[in-house]
Amino acid sequence: MKKHYLVTYSLVTICALAFFLVNCGTAKETLSISSDEKKSFEQVEGDTITISSDKTEYEIIIIEPGFNTWLNSIAKPEGYYSQGFMENRNYLMVMEWNRRVLSPARYDSNLYILQIDFTQNIDYGYEVNYKLYNYFIYFQRKHNQRLGPFLPRI
Repeated sequence: MKKHYLVTYSLVTICALAFFLVNCGTAKETLSISSDEKKSFEQVEGDTITISSDKTEYEIIIIEPGFNTWLNSIAKPEGYYSQGFMENRNYLMVMEWNRRVLSPARYDSNLYILQIDFTQNIDYGYEVNYKLYNYFIYFQRKHNQRLGPFLPRI
């Protein structure tokens, strides 16, 4: 009887290991970056975007060369995504962003400088969520980062 359990356990272990190795070997999906998008990534003059809402006192300031150009020419237009969709994605990406800020030995401290104070139960308004969501997409595409399980597509 003991041999039967040992053989079954070994077979399950081998199958699990094989599944893991096959999944590790699959190629990661690559992003398609257009020439216009590359131009906005290569911009060196500073853009300053202030994200705020008339309904709330919340404000985010982004100083990132090329982001304003990218937002106005590459990003999906306002109204494309629902506020709820962006709130959920923003919450996940803020959590990962803040985790990376707190781990400077593991992540580039030149990319992840300051924490973002974002609470899931606060209504920041559509404009704040839209620009924050698009900044995260821009950032991930420009710096080849992943702030969540989703591929940063446009």
